[in-house]
Amino acid sequence: MSKSIYDDMTKSEKQVADYLEQLRLWWIYQFPVFVYDEKNRPRVWTPDFFIPKLGMYIEVCGNWRFNYDYREKMYDKNGYSVVFVHVYKGSKVWKPFLVDRIKQIEESRHSKVMEVLQSLQS
Repeated sequence: MSKSIYDDMTKSEKQVADYLEQLRLWWIYQFPVFVYDEKNRPRVWTPDFFIPKLGMYIEVCGNWRFNYDYREKMYDKNGYSVVFVHVYKGSKVWKPFLVDRIKQIEESRHSKVMEVLQSLQS
């Protein structure tokens, strides 16, 4: 019997993977990214999901006890768009949150691109 990528996932990660498939968003599991930490030391991290079509990452927060603030700061510092999904809050909360964050990131990117293009025309 062949091993599935799902065998390496937590229960929370499987829930997010299934939802991404429902949204028809193809993902890569634990795609590595290069970051500089708070002391500018090079590091390689593996966010839970990379969505190539959107150029963004998803970190699955399966536990309220873990402090994700540090990771969020480091991803921001390095210019990565990462959505932190708090699965432990329940699907009625995290699913709409994920969709809303994707929309917000895409709208922000669009605005920035339009500003650049308009400045070129001036």
